[in-house]
Amino acid sequence: MIYIIMGVSGCGKSALGAFLSEKLGLPLHEGDDFHPQENIEKMARGESLTDQDRLPWLLILHGVIEREQRSGSDALVTCSALKRLYRQILLYGSEALTSSSCPDQKTLLSTPPDVFFLFLHGDYDLIHQRMAARRGHYMKADLLRSQFDALEPPLDEENVLPLNITRSITDMATEVEKHFISLKSSPMP
Repeated sequence: MIYIIMGVSGCGKSALGAFLSEKLGLPLHEGDDFHPQENIEKMARGESLTDQDRLPWLLILHGVIEREQRSGSDALVTCSALKRLYRQILLYGSEALTSSSCPDQKTLLSTPPDVFFLFLHGDYDLIHQRMAARRGHYMKADLLRSQFDALEPPLDEENVLPLNITRSITDMATEVEKHFISLKSSPMP
């Protein structure tokens, strides 16, 4: 089982990922660690990333996910995954780019049953407040609006478990743990 912890910057992906990694004993792949240096510098200057900026990063994360799937391991990956296309790239790499260029957008590839998106969602003001209070992160609070503007919340068909960030990390992690245990005890299709 691969859990991709997603949401806008400042929603708590890293905090939940670290907590779940400890609680479930799963490896955590922190998406921010895979950004090319150019992306980090651009965000540090207060500039939003474009789709072209994100593509190499998403393809690297696709490789991480693919390796974990091939090894049969369970893992956690943090990634904003703001748009449906980005989530498709995480799952299918460059194949998603070919699929998304089709005029019929319903041809997007389905989410594999062994991947779930944990969608951390919350109010702009709460997340902005959290971002303004954090120190040492290159992503500036001023960029949060652009993330909310780009966000395409995942649909149920994308294997999503929505988690409201007004809940405690412990409460959200308990829900994910129950989900994980229930999936592990039922056979995959």
